[in-house]
Amino acid sequence: MPDDASAHLNALYKPPGKFVVAKCLDHIDPHGRRFIALSPFAAVGSIGPDGTLDVSPRGGGPGFVHVSQDGRSLLMPDRPGNNRLDTLRNIAGGTGEVGFMFMIPGVDDIYRVNGRATVLVDDALAEDFEEFGKVPKTLLKVDVREAYLHCPKALMRADLWGESHRVDRASLPSLVEMVSDQVGLPRPETTHEQQVEGMRETL
Repeated sequence: MPDDASAHLNALYKPPGKFVVAKCLDHIDPHGRRFIALSPFAAVGSIGPDGTLDVSPRGGGPGFVHVSQDGRSLLMPDRPGNNRLDTLRNIAGGTGEVGFMFMIPGVDDIYRVNGRATVLVDDALAEDFEEFGKVPKTLLKVDVREAYLHCPKALMRADLWGESHRVDRASLPSLVEMVSDQVGLPRPETTHEQQVEGMRETL
């Protein structure tokens, strides 16, 4: 962003308050540790070797991401997905810079962690992350640079955990049907329910 564009933004918005600036820590504190222990979902942003960005969802039982004793790093298992490996390839080939947003159903606050990640292949360590009867092939180790609680306004506006914007799944075609339309393939003969059950079997 050019310097003049940054100055223009500064003219449009008030500076952040001291509380907002001070809340950014260089480690995961006890409150952050508790938040992550209760979180079954995180969105992970990563940067590829060409500078392009990707954001991917990650989920598991609450506490599926482990925090080190000193709060300076965390470990996240990689679960079976579509095998594009966007996040892993970005980390392996890029700078390793990542950003996490942890969420807890029913809680509007978000916990954010930024840092540098590496991909670990450690069979013994991976055993600690067995879930759904499977041991992950790789782990992400993230050295924490920033960790802080994010204000709840975005989730409050979205009423993410409420009923006001809840949509019946039947309002959309199934995932497989939509992708089939997008790439010009015949729609599958299986129902949405059958497709979901098939995915549950491969969690």
